[in-house]
Amino acid sequence: MAAAAASAVTAADQPSVRALLALVWCAAVLPLAGCGGDEEPAAPPSTSDPGLIHVHGLGRNPADGALMVATHTGLFRVGPDATNAQRVAGNHQDTMGFTVAGPDHFLGSGHPGSTDDPPFLGLIESTNAGEKWRPISLRGEVDFHVLEAQDQFIYGFGSDFDTREARFLRSANGGRSWERLAPPEPLLALAIDPDDPKRIVALGEERGHISRDGGETWRPLPLPGGFMTWTRDAGVVAVDLEGTVRTAEDPEEDWREVGQVGAPPAAFDASGNELLLATHEPRVLGSTDGGKSWSELLDR
Repeated sequence: MAAAAASAVTAADQPSVRALLALVWCAAVLPLAGCGGDEEPAAPPSTSDPGLIHVHGLGRNPADGALMVATHTGLFRVGPDATNAQRVAGNHQDTMGFTVAGPDHFLGSGHPGSTDDPPFLGLIESTNAGEKWRPISLRGEVDFHVLEAQDQFIYGFGSDFDTREARFLRSANGGRSWERLAPPEPLLALAIDPDDPKRIVALGEERGHISRDGGETWRPLPLPGGFMTWTRDAGVVAVDLEGTVRTAEDPEEDWREVGQVGAPPAAFDASGNELLLATHEPRVLGSTDGGKSWSELLDR
């Protein structure tokens, strides 16, 4: 659920928001195999480490408070008292879908960092803070770009390997089996009510939508498209594609603007009452006052 933002964007000196989101759309909405639009896995660099490129997901590990940054070029760890990112396990896996499920327990999806695995990883799991991953289901079949979990419920939106068509899937048993559902539009983000895993909010590029039955039916929300997160401590918070932050007591009640991150988001999440946001540069930012102000979490 996610991170932060950067310098101001104006129509005069910056590309359009849609242009800035081209990487997100190639990875998160269009039915392609990966950010390059082909089926090849993300190959390890031959000389130097490229570092963080295109942040897909963010979260804090409850085991030690470390910030985890899932990117096109691998998973990175930032220690609780550090501002520098360290690559986890020397792995260059393109971790497109990513969520922290518990202490040292992560769920993910995406494309491998070697030719030993199929181009689409399906749902994968790590129980040792990303040091090693194991397949759970849909291996070789699906690439999730949006992935959220609560208890045994898991929701994923991505693309099908055979058809390249978008898929929106729900599991009620920890990812062992899945039901296919119809999304209200191609999704950029999804958030789950902390008190009801069947009450979910989805955001695409156009607007927000809410479901009370686990994604089987949807109603529109008066909320622009973008990214969102929902925790008991942070509440429900959204950031639109221009970087405006909004909050509401409940997603079906009135939304109010509370802050601005200054640039289009690439990823957005929360850990407790801390909001986490990444921009496309990338910058990774945090807020502990509900999105009114932001601070840098990584050295640049």
